Amino acid sequence: MVEIKIDYEGQLHCSALHVPSGNRIVTDAPVDNNGRGEAFSPTDLVATALGACMATVMGIVAQRKEIDLTGMKISVQKHMSTDTPRRIIALTVAITMPIAEDHPAQPLLQAAVHGCPVHHSLHPDIQVDISWSFSS
Repeated sequence: MVEIKIDYEGQLHCSALHVPSGNRIVTDAPVDNNGRGEAFSPTDLVATALGACMATVMGIVAQRKEIDLTGMKISVQKHMSTDTPRRIIALTVAITMPIAEDHPAQPLLQAAVHGCPVHHSLHPDIQVDISWSFSS
């Protein structure tokens, strides 16, 4: 169990404390939803969590296989609904790998992405599209 404490600071800003580490993040409502867009929005954090989780689980596999994934890049685009209730409807993920496409561990790394706990925690109505590019 991990505890996260959140303080509402007014004007649609929040501060969140990750109790075990003492690290803090701040959030703000997006410009298109009455905010100033000065920080990650709560739904931005969902998109961030997905990309970071994918990178982390691939990193775990890579460590076991002694593969260096330094330089891997993941970009996540978040798409919101235009109707109500306001919600994430799609997350488009682009993964750039610092290994060749025919690397023997590639199937394991791709399976890790699809097994990411955040991906499995998303509502099934959220479309997740993943694209890959590789260095040679």
